[in-house]
Amino acid sequence: MTQTPTSTSFARTENPARATDEQIAAVLANPGFGVHFTDHMVLVDWDKGEGWHDPRVVPYGPLQLDPSAAVFHYGQEIFEGMKAYRHADGSVWTFRPERNAERLNASARRLALPELPPTVFLDAVKELVSTDQAWVPSADSGETSLYLRPFMIATEAALGVRPSNKVLFSVIASPAGAYFAGGLKPVSLWVSELYVRAAPGGTGAAKCGGNYAASLASQAEGIEHGCDQVVFLDAVEHTYVEELGGMNLFFVYADGRIVTPELTGTILPGVTRSSLVELARERGHDVQERRFSIDEWRDGVASGEITEVFACGTAAVISPVGRLAWNGGELAMPEAHEVTMSLREELLDIQYGRAEDRHGWLYPLV
Repeated sequence: MTQTPTSTSFARTENPARATDEQIAAVLANPGFGVHFTDHMVLVDWDKGEGWHDPRVVPYGPLQLDPSAAVFHYGQEIFEGMKAYRHADGSVWTFRPERNAERLNASARRLALPELPPTVFLDAVKELVSTDQAWVPSADSGETSLYLRPFMIATEAALGVRPSNKVLFSVIASPAGAYFAGGLKPVSLWVSELYVRAAPGGTGAAKCGGNYAASLASQAEGIEHGCDQVVFLDAVEHTYVEELGGMNLFFVYADGRIVTPELTGTILPGVTRSSLVELARERGHDVQERRFSIDEWRDGVASGEITEVFACGTAAVISPVGRLAWNGGELAMPEAHEVTMSLREELLDIQYGRAEDRHGWLYPLV
């Protein structure tokens, strides 16, 4: 694959307290998720009159914001989630970052934030990983990676209810261990009947912090009922399955069909989701993107028509679903996960360079 040259010029300030090799090794031995952060971060400013300017790599640390900054009061904030993978030859790659750049800009339009040139997005990710490449786990350390969090916030010090005239784009990075530290286990899901995640015309298709904040009450309710995650239904009829708090859903039928809720504007268009749709269709599965009711889910499992259910997202990749619970009942999912695990293995093999990247999905970072 041809390497895209870096076109954005970043100023660089080295972290004087950069971690030693021994300190990094200690973190990578047990990284957790979102607990430890690399030595540096990328910052790029935007002003209404000047546009995007001053791209720089600086030591990781607190941001100085005025208490009246718009992000605190009106929630103008968006983000992305990505990973950097170490391959066996020592090189470092990421997966379909242009899709993250596109989605960031779609979120920016919905939240009245400025769009970021995709080249700046890609260059910022590449610059940070190149600077802090020692933090990328080795290829033989299992499902470990360097998690990347690009985000954009409104920074203008003003309480007027309007789009901010000042914005900050940043990329930070955190080494991540396997999502399921004790081994892959089916997750249990709680059907949220009191809350919805998003409504037509809202921000459901944007990756913004407010969507996740609004999901936490339901998440807490699910945990109280012994479940790991929450299933959200549509806001109008409270009938159709949409997504989890941060993952998309797939349903595998005995005849080989695979169904996933269609993107209606209230569901986040996951990069993992779109990749799995393509991989499954290449295998000959009839993948249907359509409305899918909670009754069709329950009836399909009860009748044996639905043979597997799985969720997907950047952090967990693919997770089989083992149980569905709701007020007044629960249902065990089928125990077979043949299609689920096969798709999971295929996707991971591509990401970690163990299989041919026939789609051109991998992007070189180091």
